[in-house]
Amino acid sequence: MEFLLHDHSTNTRTTISVEGDPITIGRDADCTIALRSTFVARKHAQILKKGNQLFVETLSRSGTRVSNVEVQPGKPVRIDFGDEVQIAQYSIAALSPGKKVAQVDDRREMHRKLMAFEQKVHADLLTRMNLRVTGHINKNDAGFSGQVVEHLRQILGELLPKMDHDLIVHTVYTHLHRLAIAEVVRQCQGKFQTDYQAGDERLRDPERDRLIGEIVTSMVDMMSLKFDPNEINEDLTTAETEYEELFPRFLPNVTKNLAQYMVVRLIAKDLLDIMFGLGPLQDLLEMANVSEIMVVGKDRIYVEKNGVIQPTTRTFFSDEVLLSIIERVLTPVGRRIDTSTPLVDARLLDGSRLNVIISPLSLVGPCMTIRKFGWVPFTIDDLISRGSISEQCAEFLQGCVVGRQNIVISGGTGSGKTTLLNVLSAHARPSERIITIEESAELKLPQPHVVSLEGRPVNIEGKGGYTIRDLVRNSLRMRPDRIIIGEVRGPEALDMLQAMNTGHDGSLSTLHANTPHDAMKRLETLVLMAVDMPVRAIREQITTAVDVIIQISRFASGRRRVTHITEVNAIDPESGQIRCEDIFVLRDGDQPRLRHTGYVPSFAKDLIKKGIVDVKVFL
Repeated sequence: MEFLLHDHSTNTRTTISVEGDPITIGRDADCTIALRSTFVARKHAQILKKGNQLFVETLSRSGTRVSNVEVQPGKPVRIDFGDEVQIAQYSIAALSPGKKVAQVDDRREMHRKLMAFEQKVHADLLTRMNLRVTGHINKNDAGFSGQVVEHLRQILGELLPKMDHDLIVHTVYTHLHRLAIAEVVRQCQGKFQTDYQAGDERLRDPERDRLIGEIVTSMVDMMSLKFDPNEINEDLTTAETEYEELFPRFLPNVTKNLAQYMVVRLIAKDLLDIMFGLGPLQDLLEMANVSEIMVVGKDRIYVEKNGVIQPTTRTFFSDEVLLSIIERVLTPVGRRIDTSTPLVDARLLDGSRLNVIISPLSLVGPCMTIRKFGWVPFTIDDLISRGSISEQCAEFLQGCVVGRQNIVISGGTGSGKTTLLNVLSAHARPSERIITIEESAELKLPQPHVVSLEGRPVNIEGKGGYTIRDLVRNSLRMRPDRIIIGEVRGPEALDMLQAMNTGHDGSLSTLHANTPHDAMKRLETLVLMAVDMPVRAIREQITTAVDVIIQISRFASGRRRVTHITEVNAIDPESGQIRCEDIFVLRDGDQPRLRHTGYVPSFAKDLIKKGIVDVKVFL
């Protein structure tokens, strides 16, 4: 039978044919599928055939997963054709009998050819215009951009007649795919996320654009979409899948001239993005279902879609092009990066969060991470509909915010802490003066009286920096009703606790921790970074300041759920540790759900008496 083997370290895919039962996988040469990696055990796993069914059994403790779920020793897991068996940097998927080599392989190979073609056009363009450094192009010079477009027209006119037919078809596929995704966003939201322009206006042909628009609209009309603004990610996932099936049906409608026009439009857009925009990242920033973009050197670009990290086929032409685009991103926000300052955190003009690290700190080339700013803000109803939280818990947390309890949201990286913080902060009373403090501003609150503060790193001379701690101290002089700190990860924890203990009830913040108990330990450690004081005194500060901890986690499927809502109770007289009592806990089962533990928090009576929370929440 045939398997598709994907080596993620080199982003290469191969189809292999094997026989036998069982099919052994491991590092040894006598394994049916031999994987040359020190991270793979000699006999790592095996695939068993039982009738018409396939099962995976792990033979080592080095880690074997099926669709991101760990396989336990002695417990074979049934797999279907196409399911990924993940071992070290490899993914192995069984291909159904008689199935042609996966189309995704063909697409990847054609995309590599398209990238090579674009690189040839780019090199020719630089030669003809005598340009050696693309990063110093004046994108506001209309005359210069006009010269670039004219040269592109000439170069493509010379190369198009020699272009391979399959490559033209793939370019048409890519162009229509981008337009179809943009059209789905438009119909879901009533507008484009950004002003999507496929190429330059000077290359437009209105009549051909009309024909392309009819094809795109017809394709989208045939997709089984909901067009619900709150479920745009689900619609985009459906569109991605169904486009693959619809494209062959519409390809006959594309004439030779129309196909060549699409090639010019797409390649011109890609090259103009490289010279004036963000290169292969430009479209990713415009995709509504992409929440994070991760660049690892010039050859690897990953995205996070619906909570799951996926590789893309996009690449940069060279490290020099990547560095010029990084410089282009940083310049408008007043930051710089070079070998003397090889690490930069910044906030883009649209609010997205950016981190860049280059050599000598990075050993794999320039790395850039962009956490996109959510252009459609979440509400508590969105979290309920996605199963992140139950209605009962949502009502309780709303009551905690209105009742001015001090809340800390705990979780891992990318678990949704900031999103939940933004959602809960929106329930503060409009009459309150709220001060938000962040390292990179992400919070967007609807209240009219919000003062947003953002930290600033030191300049090239090592001066002018303002830390979160500086801003927390200053905020106490600004007469706040609430202080909301985007994330506590340093000595500012002491100032936050003191603010909570000095009349600023209703404050909220986030921190990195895996459980509510770990969150308490981490708070202790962070306070010790600020001052040397007895641990007992620190714990007393924490128990009198923090009322509720909300633990949120991201699961292997990409879903984010609140797993615990816990009251910080008191110091245990016997152990001297901070005692936490779970109010709601996520219970496992066919349908995991946050359920009340039976414990009623000490402040509940006051919330019920004021009519902020209904007693039914605890039943």
